[in-house]
Amino acid sequence: MLRVDPDKMDALEKWAADEFRSINGQLEWIIDQALKKSGRIKQKTSGDNLPPKQENITHE
Repeated sequence: MLRVDPDKMDALEKWAADEFRSINGQLEWIIDQALKKSGRIKQKTSGDNLPPKQENITHE
């Protein structure tokens, strides 16, 4: 259970809708950003979510 001031909850709902996220998704995003900014979790680089690169192999 999370207790949030009604005015803050209204603002959070609007923000989540603007970002096409659920309220839960928006809260997770906010927490993730705060943890990264504070240095408490490692920031992923842009390639962290990509599969490993495959070598180009040519057959002769």
